[in-house]
Formats: sequence, C-alpha cells, structure tokens
Amino acid sequence: MKIITAIIFTILFSLAVFANEVPNGKAEVSIDLTTGDGAKIVSGIWRYSDTKIIETDFRAAGADNQPTGNAVKTYDYTPKAGVLDFDDSAWEIVAANDLNKRRGNGKLSFNWYRINITIPANVNGFDTNGATVVFQTALDDYAEIWVNGEISRFLGQQGGSVIAGWNAPNRLVIGRNVKAGQKIQLAVFGINGPISNPPTNFIWVREAKLEFYKASTEPMAITPSEVNVEIVKNDAAIEKIVGANPKVWKLATGFKFTEGPIWTKDGLLFSDPNENAIYKYSTDGRLSVFRTPSGYSGADIAEYGQPGSNGLTLDLQGNLVINQHGNRRIIRLEKDGTETVLADKFAGKRLNSPNDLVYRSDGTLFFTDPPFGLPKFFDDKRKELNFSGVYSIQKGKLQLVSNEFTGPNGIAFSPDEKYLYVGNWDEKKKTVYRYEVNADGTLSNGKLFFDFTNFNGEDAIDGIKVDVEGNLYVSAPGGLQVLNKDSKHLGTIVVPQHVHNMAWGDEDGKSLYLCARSGLYRLRLNVAGVRPTIN
Repeated sequence: MKIITAIIFTILFSLAVFANEVPNGKAEVSIDLTTGDGAKIVSGIWRYSDTKIIETDFRAAGADNQPTGNAVKTYDYTPKAGVLDFDDSAWEIVAANDLNKRRGNGKLSFNWYRINITIPANVNGFDTNGATVVFQTALDDYAEIWVNGEISRFLGQQGGSVIAGWNAPNRLVIGRNVKAGQKIQLAVFGINGPISNPPTNFIWVREAKLEFYKASTEPMAITPSEVNVEIVKNDAAIEKIVGANPKVWKLATGFKFTEGPIWTKDGLLFSDPNENAIYKYSTDGRLSVFRTPSGYSGADIAEYGQPGSNGLTLDLQGNLVINQHGNRRIIRLEKDGTETVLADKFAGKRLNSPNDLVYRSDGTLFFTDPPFGLPKFFDDKRKELNFSGVYSIQKGKLQLVSNEFTGPNGIAFSPDEKYLYVGNWDEKKKTVYRYEVNADGTLSNGKLFFDFTNFNGEDAIDGIKVDVEGNLYVSAPGGLQVLNKDSKHLGTIVVPQHVHNMAWGDEDGKSLYLCARSGLYRLRLNVAGVRPTIN
C-alpha cells in the first residue's frame, strides 16, 4: 500500500510541477503556423516524410530485466528524424495552409512534420526578447514533439512532448528567455490510431501555433525528465560503462551557457560564465543562485561574452576554488566568505582567463589559461601574455608547465595521478595530450593521446573527466567521447545538447552531471568517477 501511495504521490507531484512549467492564461501574442503569413513571420518552412516499419535486431529481457538476454528480432521505424542535425532537405515541402491534407496512408502509419523557426524581434507590437514561447499542436490522431533534438518525459506525464490523448493538443515550452534571431527546430511525429485497431482515416495537422508569454527570465529546475540518448558503440567495453539501458535525465533549463561543474556535500555547483553566476542544484532538486557576480564586475562588462566563472573545484579542505574569466584569476572562497587570490599574474603579466582546473591529492593545483574569457579572444587588446599556458601552483609557487597549446582547456588526472590529460580547443587541432607528472608540479614526456580533428560535429575539445578505471570522458566533436586508458575509442554518448563539461556526483560517484549548453543533465553509469580529495 505504501508503494502504491508513493507512486500516486509522485505522479500528482510531477503533474503539478509540469503544470507550473507551462504557462497558462492568455498569451501576449500568438502565431498560427498553419498559415502562410504565420510561417513567414518565423521564416519557417514545413517539411514532410512518411515512415517505414522495419525489422531490427535486439535482445530479450535478461535476469536484470534489461535488454541483456538472447538475441531477438523486433521492430523499429525509419527515418529517425527527431534529432537536431537530421538532414530533411530532400523531404517534401508542405505549404503551411496545406497541413490539413490527409497524409500517412491510413491504417498503421506514422509520419514526420519538421519546421525550423526563427524568433522574430517583434510580433504585433510585442517585444519577444525575454519571452517564454509555447508550441501547441494537435494532430489527428496523436503526436509526439521533439524540440532542438530533444524529447523529454517523466512519470505520469500527459501531453507536452508525448502523446496527450485522442486528438488532444500537445502543449510544451520550446524556449525560455528567448532572443530575437534565435533558432528553434521542431519535429512532430504523427501517429494514426487507435494503434490496436488501425483506422481507415489518416494523419493531418489540426493546429500548430506559437504563443508568447511574459515570464521570468531566470533559469529553473524542472521535474527530472528522461530525454533521448544515443550510444555509439565502437567497442563492447562501453556496454560495461553505460549499461544495457542507459538513462539521461534533464534537471534544469533556461541557462545561457552551463560550464565548470563540481559536486559538493550539498549538491552540484556549476557556472554560467555568460550570466556571470554560479548556480547550485541541491540534493533535493532545487535550483538557486549560489554566487553573483561570479567572475567579473568591471565597468566594461557589457563587452564580454563570458565574464563569469568557468571551472570550479574543491581543495583538500573542501573550499571552493573558482576560475574567474573576467577578473583573469583563480580565487579560493574561504569558510567566512572572503576570497583568497591563488593566481592572477605570471612573470608580472596578467593571466588570460583561467578556464579549467584540477587538484592533485598533495594539494598541487593545475589549470589551463586560454583567452576565451576575453571579449576578442586572441586578438583582445587586454591580452598581456603572448601564449596560452598550462600552469601548476605548488606550495604557493606558480609555474608554467606547458605553452604548447593554442587553447588549453579541459584537464584531468589519471586515477593514480601518474598522468595529466590536457585538451586543446583549436578548430584545426582538436587533440588530447597526456603528460607524466613530476613530484615538483612540472610535466614531462608529453605525447598525443587522441586526435579528434577529423571527427564530425561541432566544437573542439572542452571538459575532460576520468573514472576510477582510467577511462576518459571528453567533450569533443560528435558528443561525449569515451576513451580507455590505452587511448582506444570505446564509443560516443550523444545527448540532445552538446556537453561542454561534466562532474561526478551523488553519494556513490556514479552519476555524471552534464553541463550542456542551456541545460543541466544527469547520466547514471556503472563505474564511479575520480573526484577531488578532501581531507
């Protein structure tokens, strides 16, 4: 009885939170995307494709109730067009006022409607900047909605991104604190039903509209919602890491850019360098501002893209240590709230903008210092050093340990601290190097560990984390790339938004918290991660 009561409570709680996440009441303005004029306002073109049911290989349920049993045949569909980078250029173009045409070929059928929209600066006199945008659609008979390559769902959810019911409208937030010119990709999966009694009717779009609401521009925690994840397996060893049925949960949204996370006894701290803030996602699922400004308060702050903090970590005493982009320094936040500057100059010249950092268990701090926190990066007039360095601080002494990288970024130790890994943010040389670490805090015998330069996908090398077995998790082109300690590429973890940095969290250290652009996510793995040593 207690279990049933708990399940009912969870469902009701989730529905209540979901209701608060989606604005109700009268919208300030709306745009009808089933009209030519409406589609034109958002520079949108509808594209359409049928789907095919295909037979595919899978595994039956094993003793763990996961797909670990005998090989079996099951069914899937194609194309998988929900993902953001899907190429629909060869699809049929559908005029907005022709969406009510019956499609899908009847009976057991499914289809896709896709549209890329651009947020206009003004709609009927309403300034859209800072607004919350809701997409509402109704298909005959059912629909599921992907937004920017993501479909989310939680226990008890009815509607939103998933099926709402017979001819019922799907209604979900597709953007918070939007900006003019922002692009949002929508993919609507149409379903003919009832599925158990395939009907003689067809699929068509009853309505599709955007609603704009004045709302808080602050990020918010959401009901933890499972989102789509793809595991590209290059080696069977990755299955031991991710498991047979991996799950990624979205925890919070609405940030400008998430970065530099670190797990503490009270929950996760992470940066939004664009917003000049550090946020806390507490163990009870609440989101709050931990510190602002987090990295800069100068009079010229408007010139900066990322003036705030970036990398965060804990020292041996559990004090928070912060890389401050705008202030171009590293500080330690003391227990009484005061700040101690650990590094701000090298050879009498100001650092560029400290990016990522990691402590060795003896208290030696290593950090990277590219110029990405400066308004004009390498060409910024404020830049004083003519190189991008990797440094260590041992017993208060700052020393340059490498100047070989264009944009040194992610940094992490092997579990035994014998090696230090450094990633390079360089569009022409997307590499991870491995160095031997000396007792005096210097590096030697640096060697190429892995080269991602020719990988397809956005960005170069950002955050790096290591698990207790020595596997590396690298923010790299194509997704979160997983390498073993011998530099073998095990596979790729692909989540809806590109992951820029990560932190191991929860009591057992097996949750990898993902800072991915505007969102915060959590991925449970079968192996624990290497976390800061706290005495």
